[in-house]
Amino acid sequence: MSKPLSEMTLDELWKLFPIQLSEHKEYWKDWYQEEKKFLSSFLPENVQIYHIGSTAVKGIWAKPIVDILVEARPIEHQTIYELLIRNSYLCMAQSKNRMDFNKGYTKDGFAERVFHLHLRDFGDHDELYFRDYLNDHPEVAKEYEKLKLSLWKSFEFNRDGYTNMKTDFVRQYTQMAVEKYGQGKY
Repeated sequence: MSKPLSEMTLDELWKLFPIQLSEHKEYWKDWYQEEKKFLSSFLPENVQIYHIGSTAVKGIWAKPIVDILVEARPIEHQTIYELLIRNSYLCMAQSKNRMDFNKGYTKDGFAERVFHLHLRDFGDHDELYFRDYLNDHPEVAKEYEKLKLSLWKSFEFNRDGYTNMKTDFVRQYTQMAVEKYGQGKY
């Protein structure tokens, strides 16, 4: 009998939930739209909900996990936390102004649909700039894809290492996007 996710070590979790990459799937945007509709049914009306991450970038390989950004007022974070927990999300990380949630992680591995939800204050949304820059610059998106594919097997069971190895690339192009689009785009 396997133990609950909450009792697993990081190494055990990484083995159960390895980095997997897949060719781009058009249905990822449908999964996002369906989950956005679900979230909108119980979250406060004034939140902003966005599709972010590689599944929101046209034509590149990605982890088959739909990333969702929810922007809200800081005063609403605790309420949103409680609402998400009641609606099948697990809180995976928490800091002063940020919370990260997962849905679709089971004691047997990934469910068919998996979501990462990032709860942030309004204006904390660099991922939107990065997403839009990659969609507007397919050649840069392909560079990002190539980087991810090169890291995949080496970091298959080390999610933090995989993310850290992409950080410089993401920062560089996010900064270029902010300069191109202007700070007030969103």
